[in-house]
Amino acid sequence: LPAWPSPRQRGRFVMPLVARDDSLLAIIDLQPRFWAERLDAEDKRCAEDAARRAAWLAAAAHALGIPAVITEEDPEINGPTDEAVLALLRPGAPVFTKTVFGLADCPEIMAAVRSTGRRTALLAGFETDVCVTHSAVGLGEAGYRVVIVEDAVYSPFGAHLPGIARLRDLGFELMRCKSVYYDWIRTLPAARAFQEHHPELADPPGFSL
Repeated sequence: LPAWPSPRQRGRFVMPLVARDDSLLAIIDLQPRFWAERLDAEDKRCAEDAARRAAWLAAAAHALGIPAVITEEDPEINGPTDEAVLALLRPGAPVFTKTVFGLADCPEIMAAVRSTGRRTALLAGFETDVCVTHSAVGLGEAGYRVVIVEDAVYSPFGAHLPGIARLRDLGFELMRCKSVYYDWIRTLPAARAFQEHHPELADPPGFSL
């Protein structure tokens, strides 16, 4: 498959809509122990909101047959991925322990990414300014189109918005869950069918369809 142009190669070209049959979802270090004890009330609320949206996005991807890859950082200390994600995606989606901040530097993870045959990687999880950014850069350098789902990622202690700004400055696409969903769905009949067959996903957290 041809490599997707890197952000700096694209120049001013307009990106096409995100295609369902070219998408894969990377859930990066969405481990509740990261935020369960060490964050203040506001940071914890924002982290939990992002996690709920990431879980909804994972559910929508699963319903639409979009493959997912899950990473965990130091799970012996930070615990497993959010059960709301694992319960849905297990056993189909592989879960990998990530010892490098960027997933593209982990051969096992990249082998799983390549095995999907997809070339558009959508990233959700933690933390925006470190693991999400490093993973985005590595995937971009490997020739993937990278989309950051900005309402399904988070980083505490004031680091989230600077992380988003850096990703924007690097040239990565930023989308929200709602926009991703409608790029995947495309038509009103398909949207009606999705909501009819998946009523549990018809009321997503923090936005409406």
